[in-house]
Amino acid sequence: MHPLDNVIWEALSTRQTAFAASFGQGRRFVVEVSSLAAFREASPEGYQSLEGLVGSRGTIRIFLESPYEDRRGWTLVARAPLVQMVWENGHALNPSTVRSPPEIVELNLTHSPEMIELAALTKPGPFDKRTHELGRYVGIFREEKLVAMSGERLKVPGYTEVSAVCTHPEHTGHGYARLLMTDVMRGIRRRGEIPFLHVREDNGRAIELYERLGFRRRVVRHLAVIRKD
Repeated sequence: MHPLDNVIWEALSTRQTAFAASFGQGRRFVVEVSSLAAFREASPEGYQSLEGLVGSRGTIRIFLESPYEDRRGWTLVARAPLVQMVWENGHALNPSTVRSPPEIVELNLTHSPEMIELAALTKPGPFDKRTHELGRYVGIFREEKLVAMSGERLKVPGYTEVSAVCTHPEHTGHGYARLLMTDVMRGIRRRGEIPFLHVREDNGRAIELYERLGFRRRVVRHLAVIRKD
């Protein structure tokens, strides 16, 4: 099996075990880090294991190979096809040609409230109190306000995910996403790893940007946000 096939499970079973809560065939990130969860396989036993991790009325996000099918004891909150893309173009990380590029700031715990606020506004994916602990995050500030960010999320052997790519709607059109993603990707490549990412299948604008940066489509996964009844 390729390490990106069941990527959340693989991350929580290898490089990110420090953030994992486990029960039977289920794994999830601890609550303050992320709502992402996974099972070894999408079987009745797998879903029963997730029940042991979620508790009553708890909500998690899982990636599936096929669209979610209704199951007793769970309520589907949201769903979306996700394109998994892997970086393959060695020429896409050339220095920026933007005139007077803005300063790129390393983000840390002190920036967590602003990171959560920006993610809540732009909705790049779940971002919680301790998500920033998963890897290196960088951002751009304007008038002392965080207006764009990107960073690392899922990590499996040989690969690191580029995630939380977002820009405040009042500051789009300046190339901030490309600048920040390129910076994050260079860091990943320096470690000898390959960047990958997930993007909603209907987000054509983002997919075009990612393809220009050298990402290529690998597979489609199906995000399901489910709540325990």
